[in-house]
Amino acid sequence: MNVSLFKSKFLIFLCFSVLFFSCSKNDTDNETPEFSQENTQRAAEVDEVFEGTLNIMETAYAEEEEGRTNSFFPPCAVFTISQQGENFELIIDFGEGCTLPNGAFVTGKVLLTYGPIQNNTRIIDYSFDEYSYNEHPVSGGGQIERLFENQNGNPQSTVNETITVGFPDSSITATRSGFRVAEWVEGVGSGTWLDNVFHITGNWDTLFSNGFNRIGEVVETLVKKANCAIVVSGNIEITQEGHFALLDYGDGTCDNIVTLIHNGIEYTIIIG
Repeated sequence: MNVSLFKSKFLIFLCFSVLFFSCSKNDTDNETPEFSQENTQRAAEVDEVFEGTLNIMETAYAEEEEGRTNSFFPPCAVFTISQQGENFELIIDFGEGCTLPNGAFVTGKVLLTYGPIQNNTRIIDYSFDEYSYNEHPVSGGGQIERLFENQNGNPQSTVNETITVGFPDSSITATRSGFRVAEWVEGVGSGTWLDNVFHITGNWDTLFSNGFNRIGEVVETLVKKANCAIVVSGNIEITQEGHFALLDYGDGTCDNIVTLIHNGIEYTIIIG
């Protein structure tokens, strides 16, 4: 799954914080704005780290176990597979540093363990060993339920997570928990990642060691095309510091426009 979208999300949340500050500042009730741009930036970074890491895990598994072609990984990523009985362990080792095709710089190891396929499903546990994504150390782990064919006849991954992300030059950490469901709706078995389309739903809660909390929930299914830099349609509801807003990704057109809706007012955000 193309993860350049998540770098774009970082810009969205920067605009998100500025717009909320402006709205609060102009209120007539003299309420003091408490919307932190710095915390919003950190929350966006956590999302980028998680989605980028999830892309690594899903892509690595699909390439090694499902015979997907046109590898996403450069030679600096070393894959090791071991088997004990019916159980497998897949280690993706990035060593002291490896730059992926999407520009992400990763270090350390991602570990996937899984047993046999049962009832068209495989449970994959994941964890990390001195792993970092774009200089953000990541610990914790979770579980992926890999469904090879859902009710629509498509592959689907349901991810449960509890991961802790650190920040460069800061003692603050963020723990994100929640789940995400991605249905692979187009491009299955084509032999290339360029024509893939995914439908994404889910929700997550990110709690920071400084007390800041942000909740995100997909309220209209997100549509992600691998050949487009950002999500092309769908809505995410954002809740933080007592504020609510909606991010509307559009009508399916591959463009760089996202609409942020707050208190009934629409703001056009240009990505990039």
